[in-house]
Amino acid sequence: MRLFLPFLLFLLAATPAPAAEVAVGRFSAGDLSGWREETFRGKAKTAYLLVKEDGRTVLKAHSRHAASGLLRKVDLDPRKYPLLRWSWQIGHPLKKEDVRKKGGDDFAARVYVVFPRTFFWQTRAINYVWAGRLPKNSAAPSPYTANAVIIAVESGEEKEGSWVSEERNIYEDYKRAFGEEPPRIGAIAVMTDTDDTGEEVTAWYGDITLADR
Repeated sequence: MRLFLPFLLFLLAATPAPAAEVAVGRFSAGDLSGWREETFRGKAKTAYLLVKEDGRTVLKAHSRHAASGLLRKVDLDPRKYPLLRWSWQIGHPLKKEDVRKKGGDDFAARVYVVFPRTFFWQTRAINYVWAGRLPKNSAAPSPYTANAVIIAVESGEEKEGSWVSEERNIYEDYKRAFGEEPPRIGAIAVMTDTDDTGEEVTAWYGDITLADR
């Protein structure tokens, strides 16, 4: 027994603590609680619906000359939860996308991370997108506001029709984009929009989590 106790303490010290993870979107459980629709005045709505796809429940988004999103409020420290993980699939990328101008600011799929501040005009956001023309792993400012950056996590049609799993370090992405330490994360959102380009597209979103490693 005297030998066993030190050995047990050694094992406990050597075993890493389990990773902390926050389930933001539990679509596979058929759960949309906490999510709310965000609409734009004068714009048709993107249709969001939980569906069975490839044997699991996912969030389906269909946009035809439309723009609206789903948003869930959170209150998390990006230093503690820097890793954003999700999966997605698109029917096809958009052909008329052009991030340099407002008339081309549409994407088949987006995952937003919103960083609110005391004043709303200081709120910043990272848009992780599946682009049609913006090269993969490149970034561009939003044509609508300098407080939002667009990062092409996927690009083009090579992976269209296939599920793709993603992971981004939002803490590091924020510092690269804005040159400062990020405030707390205030919301996660998804959006499939084609209001500017007038196109039609379908995308699917899997579960979304934030994790410490």
